[in-house]
Formats: sequence, structure tokens, C-alpha cells
Amino acid sequence: MNAEFIEALDQIEKDKGICKDVLIEAIETSLVTACKNHYGSAHNIKVEIDREHGDISVYAEKTVVEEVEDAQVEVNLEEAKRINQRYGYGDVVQIEITPKNFGRIAAQKAKQVVVQKIREEERKVLFNQYVGKEKDIITGIVQRYVGRNVIINLGKVDATMAETEQVPGEYYDNNERFKVYILEVKDTTKGPKILVSRTHPELVKRLFEQEVPEIHDGIVEIKSISREAGSRTKIAVHSNDSDVDSVGACVGQNGARVNVIVTELRGEKIDIVNWSENPITYIENALSPAKVVKVRVNEEEKTAKVVVPDYQLSLAIGKQGQNARLAARLTGFKIDIKSESQANEINFIEDDEE
Repeated sequence: MNAEFIEALDQIEKDKGICKDVLIEAIETSLVTACKNHYGSAHNIKVEIDREHGDISVYAEKTVVEEVEDAQVEVNLEEAKRINQRYGYGDVVQIEITPKNFGRIAAQKAKQVVVQKIREEERKVLFNQYVGKEKDIITGIVQRYVGRNVIINLGKVDATMAETEQVPGEYYDNNERFKVYILEVKDTTKGPKILVSRTHPELVKRLFEQEVPEIHDGIVEIKSISREAGSRTKIAVHSNDSDVDSVGACVGQNGARVNVIVTELRGEKIDIVNWSENPITYIENALSPAKVVKVRVNEEEKTAKVVVPDYQLSLAIGKQGQNARLAARLTGFKIDIKSESQANEINFIEDDEE
């Protein structure tokens, strides 16, 4: 251990961002343990490394007693005063006991500790870097498939996108770049384990926050999202400024803003509707692009009966019921939709009014 070693630790601190004192303290702790080979016990052994020159000293802490019964932990007054005249009975004396060959032992231990500590600290730095991105989106590059999972490189670490988090029908080519939503970051002995998603509704929300300054600034608020990944998303927005059109802000001039998001989602359709405190208005908006004739809601049971023109029924329900299903998730109401002719035949709304 010498000045060159201290310089090496300084360089590690600079390159890796690992505090030199943390490394030295870890080395000192490991050397205390190594002292067991010489003294059978290390509970009263102290190791100090000079922070400037790298010199190592090993001390045994011993209590000054009148009659020594255990030389490993006790020292008589005469020997204590040779070190310093101020010592008296009951004082704890530090006696240097550095072994002759301790430099070689120290160098071996130091190397082991530094390598291990660098790995630990690098894992910690990586974990702290990515745990702060949890519940956010990040651009990743496809590396490979492992079974049905996709491994995606996020820069300094790889993430896993499970089959359940992949958009049905999508295939991801090697070195392809796209944005993913970070579901979870776990700290493990092998480094951070990161799980990402392309199907999560929050992916769409984060994309809008990136593309629409009014959302990022809090002028326009996303109230609710319902999504069937790869097919269609409905998003309800509300403006906190009467001079700002919430839907228009999200769409952008000639659809510029929403088109960027649609492209990122590989053509997924996005319906942007106005949120409303009035559940009737909100449900009417949520069923867009279909036109609604009448809505009757039961707020306690969170149910709604909706009447649409005959020619709008299939549009309101959507392909395989998708439009109605997404509108129900968006609003939180169970929605029953009938055409005008169907509603008249069974007194759909009138019965409810009675």
C-alpha cells in the first residue's frame, strides 16, 4: 500500500463516481477481519490507512490494568506509560502491532475489496439512476429475443419486456428504437432488473406530456385513459384555461402533435375527447365519433342507458364492441346502448324514468 494506490483510488473516484473514503473504509474493515489469522480475534483490533500516503497501521486497543490477566486485551500501567505518560488505570491504549508481512496481505485484500466495492457501487449507481425513471418512458433499442421476452437496451443496462407487455401483432427487429414505459426497477445482486411495457395506458399519457406543452405545463389535464394496445385508445382531457381548447392542443395544427404519437404507437387510433363533470355530457363525448340522442344515468349504480340514431348504432358499439367498451372504461359507467327504434319498442328510457 503506497501513494500510487491512493492515486489509483482517486482515479476510481473520478471515473466511477465512487467515494475514495468509502473504498478505504471497506479495505480497513476487511483488514481487521484478516487480523484474525494473526491474533485469533479481531474485536479489539483497529486498522488505519493514511489517506494521503497509503501507509497502514494496525493497532490493538487494550485497557490499562493493575494486573494483566488477558494480554490480548489488557496492558499494565508501566507499558502504557512508555507510550504516553498521561495514561492511567482504566484508560484504553492503542498499541501498534502491525505484522512484518502485513503489506502483502493488505495489498491482496485491498484488490479484492476494491473490485467488489466497485461492482457494488456501480450496481447502486445504476439502480439509483433508473429507479428515478420508474413510471416514466424512455427510448430503448431492441437487442434480442429470449424465449418470448424481448431484451431492450436502455443505455447502460438492459430491460425485459415480457410477452404480456408486448402489443399483440407487433414484432420488434434487432436495433429498432422505440419508447417503452418503465413498469418496475428492482435492485438485485446482478444489478438493476428493469421491466418495461408497450401496452400500458401510461405510455400514451407520457407521450402526450412530451408532445403537448400545455399538458406538461398543467394547462391541459389528462383526466382518464382507456386503451386496447395496438388498436385504439380513448383519452379524456380538460383545460384549466378557458382560452385553451384542450382537444385542439392535443391534436395540434393539422394533427401534427397527435400524429407523432400515433406514429410512435405504430398506427394505433387515438380518440381525444373533452372531459366533463356532468356524466351525461361526458358519456356523450366518450362515445365519439358516434352521435348520441339521449343519455340516462344512475350515478349510484354507475350505469347509463344511451340512445343513438339507428344508423349510428354500429358506430357507437364499434367493431366487436370496442368503442362502447373503451367508453365504459374511460367514464367508469356501465353503458347499455340501443338504437332509437330499439329503445321505442321496449320503452328503454321511459321505463327507467318511471
